[in-house]
Amino acid sequence: MAGSILGNNVKRVEDPRFIRGEGRYLDDIDVEGVLHLRSVRSAFAHGILSGVDTEAAFEVPGVVAVYTAADVDLKASPAAARIGRAAYRPLIATDRVRFAGEIVAVVVAETAEAAVDGAERVWPDIDPLPAVTSMAAATGDGAPVLFPELGSNVVKVVAEENDPELFADADVVVRASFRNQRVAPVPLEANSALAVPEDDGRLTLWVGTQNVFGHRGAAARALGVEPDLIRGRVPDMGGGFGAKFYAYPEQILVAEVARRLGRPVKWLETRSDNLQGMTHGRAQDHHVELGAKRDGTLVALRVNLDQDVGAYPSFAAVIPYFTRMMAAGPYRIPRIEFSYRVIVTNTMSTHAYRGAGRPEATALLERAMDLMAGRLEMDPAELRRRNFFASDEFPVTTAVDAVYDSGDYEAALDRALEIAGYEALREEQERRMGSGDRHRLGIGLSTYVEVTAPADSGEWAAAEVNDDGTVTLRVGTSAHGQGHETAFAQIAAQQFQIPYTDVEVIFGDTDRVARGEGTGGSRSLQLGGGAVYEAGETVIAKARAIVAHLLEANAADVVVMDGGRVGVAGVPDSGIAWGELAVIARDPTRLPEAIDPELAADAFFDQGGATFPFGAHVSVVELDTETGDVTVLRHVAVDDAGVILNRWLLDGQVHGGIAQGVGQARFEEMRYDPDGNPLTANLVSYILPMAPNLPLFEVDHTVTPTELNPLGVKGIGEAATIGSTVAVQNAVVDALRPFGVDHLDMPMTPGRVWEAMQRG
Repeated sequence: MAGSILGNNVKRVEDPRFIRGEGRYLDDIDVEGVLHLRSVRSAFAHGILSGVDTEAAFEVPGVVAVYTAADVDLKASPAAARIGRAAYRPLIATDRVRFAGEIVAVVVAETAEAAVDGAERVWPDIDPLPAVTSMAAATGDGAPVLFPELGSNVVKVVAEENDPELFADADVVVRASFRNQRVAPVPLEANSALAVPEDDGRLTLWVGTQNVFGHRGAAARALGVEPDLIRGRVPDMGGGFGAKFYAYPEQILVAEVARRLGRPVKWLETRSDNLQGMTHGRAQDHHVELGAKRDGTLVALRVNLDQDVGAYPSFAAVIPYFTRMMAAGPYRIPRIEFSYRVIVTNTMSTHAYRGAGRPEATALLERAMDLMAGRLEMDPAELRRRNFFASDEFPVTTAVDAVYDSGDYEAALDRALEIAGYEALREEQERRMGSGDRHRLGIGLSTYVEVTAPADSGEWAAAEVNDDGTVTLRVGTSAHGQGHETAFAQIAAQQFQIPYTDVEVIFGDTDRVARGEGTGGSRSLQLGGGAVYEAGETVIAKARAIVAHLLEANAADVVVMDGGRVGVAGVPDSGIAWGELAVIARDPTRLPEAIDPELAADAFFDQGGATFPFGAHVSVVELDTETGDVTVLRHVAVDDAGVILNRWLLDGQVHGGIAQGVGQARFEEMRYDPDGNPLTANLVSYILPMAPNLPLFEVDHTVTPTELNPLGVKGIGEAATIGSTVAVQNAVVDALRPFGVDHLDMPMTPGRVWEAMQRG
C-alpha cells in the first residue's frame, strides 16, 4: 500500500450497513418472551408521595407486574461532587417527588400497549408542595427546600477572593449578566434498555450508552452483584451528546425486573418521555466583569456563575469546574477570579451536553469581548487579535492554571476572516444601514479554546493479527455516529500496511473488551487512537522479532512492507505475509522461548494531560427589521484539532456541531411554568434547527499538532458547538446594535428580537 492512509478521505466502513437498512438498534433485537416496561411519572414537580395505588393496573389484560419503591430494594444513584447521600436520586421515588416526570412506579406487561394502558391506571397519592423552577426562585426568601437535610437549595459553593483591586489597572470595565439557557439533547434515538437472563445465571444488559462499563457498574452496584455477572452490550446507537453517559433508572430497573421474573424485559422511551426524563444541558447564569486598557489590552476578568443542576445533582455539579478551566479562552488575561454556586430546582437534572461547560465559558467570554469592543469603539476582530497568546509561546499556563499544549489562534482567525470576506461584509453592512434597507446584516465572531480528554483517564485497546491476515481491534471507547470504526481502522491499516477494510473494530461489549472509559469529552481519537497505535506497535515489534529469527536477520533491519508483509528492508522477496506470521506465532515448535508468542497485544494509553483545540467562527445573519425574523446567511468555521486523520470524519463532526450551535442560539429552550410543568415536552413546542434554518457551512481547518499523543491529534467532537453558538448570538446582537441593543439572551427567537428592537 503506497503512501499513507492517514490524512486521506476514505469512506466510512460503517455506512453500507446503515444504507442497506441493516443497522441493529436496540428495538431491532428480537428476544423470545420479552416483557415491556413502562414508567409511571409524577404529574407534580414537588410533593409528598404518601402512596401509590396499583390495583387498577392489573385489570388490563397482559399486565404482569407493577413495582413501586416499596417493592424494590435497590441502591440509589450517587450524586456528584460529594454533595452527600441526601441528594441521591432514588430509582423510584420514595417519600417525595422533586420534578414533573419523576418515576413513581413501573408497569411490566406482555406488550408495549398493555404496559402503556396499565401505567395510565396507576394512581400516585401526592400532596403538592410549592415548586421552584428557576435559580432565582430557588434562592429567594422563603423558597421551599428540595432536600431539607441540606438546609438550602444552594448545595455547593466554590468562592474565590473578591479582590477590590482586581480592576485597578483597567481604564474600562464592562459588566453584564448573561444567560445560557437550559436545552434538551434530543438525540436521534431516545433512551432504551433490554435485559436478558441467560442460562448460566448471568444477565445480558443491552443499553444505549456512551460507556458500557459505567452502565454495567451502575447496574451491578444497584443490584448488589459482582460486575462479572452482567454482560453489558451496546447495539448501534443513534447519538448521545453526553446525555447517554447517565445511567437512567429504567436502564437499571429492567435488569432487576428480568432477574425477578426470569424473562427478558425491554424499555423504550417515547420522545415526550425523553424530553422530560433525559438529562438536560447548559442552564447557567453568568455575572461577568471584564477590564481592559484603552488600547484593548485585557487586564482582568471576574465571573460569578450559578449552575442549575435540576432536582438531583449529578455531573452538572462539576461542570462549572470546566467553565472555569476555559475562562481565559485564547486570551492573555493576567488575573481571573471565578466563583460559582450549584443550585437545585424542581426540574429534570442537568448533565453533560456537547461541550459540558466549555460552550458556556466561550459564550460568556465572547459576549464580554464584543461588549468591550463596543465600549472601546474597536473592531471586534482587532480586539481579539491584540490579546491572543502568541504561537511561539506554547505551552502556556493561563490565569486559571489550564496548561494549553499548542496553538496558533491568530492563524485561525485570519483564515476565517479571509474566507468570510470580512471587510466586504462590513461594507455591505454599512451600505444597508445607510440606505434604510429593511434587511440588516449582522456579523458575529467567536474565537475559542476548548479542552478535550479533560479527565486524563486514559483508554484501553488491543490488536490481534488473524490467520487470514486481517486485524481485529478491540477498543474501550464506544461509537454512536462519529466514525470510530473507520478512524481506528485507518490507524491499524497504516501500521500493518493492509487495506482498512481488512480491520475489524469491536467495541461496546464487556465480554469482548477488557476495559474502557467510554466516549465523551472528545477523547476517542487521541486516547483510544493512541491505545490502538501502541497496541499495534507492540504487535509489530513481536512480528519483527519472529521474522528476524526465521530469516536470521537483525530485528533492526526488519520492516513492515507494502501489501501486508514483514521482511528485511531492501529485500522485497523476504517479506512474509501477516496471515502466515500469525500461524507461525502460535506454533511453539517454530520459535524459541525468548520470543513472545501470538501476534496480539493490548495497551492502556495515558497521554499525561489534556489537549486544547481551538478555532474561529464567523456567522453572518440577516435581520428583518419589520418582523424580528433572523436568517443565518453564512457560517464560516475554521477549527484546529491537530493532525487531520480523515477530513470527511472531521467535517462531519463540525457540521453537526454548528447545527446544534445554531439551534441553541436561535430556537432551543427547555421551559417550565412556575408550577414546574414542562412547557416544551414534545417536538412541536421544543424547536430544533432544520435544513431550511441552516446555511451551507463553509468549513476549513488549520493544523497545529500536539506532542501529547503519537498521532498529534486533538478532539473535534464538541469544538464546533463551542465556536458556533456565540458566533450566531454575536451576529444577531451586531444586527440589533443600531437599535440600541447591546445584548440579548438566547434563544434569539423572532419575538424576542422584535421586542428588543422596540425597547431599544
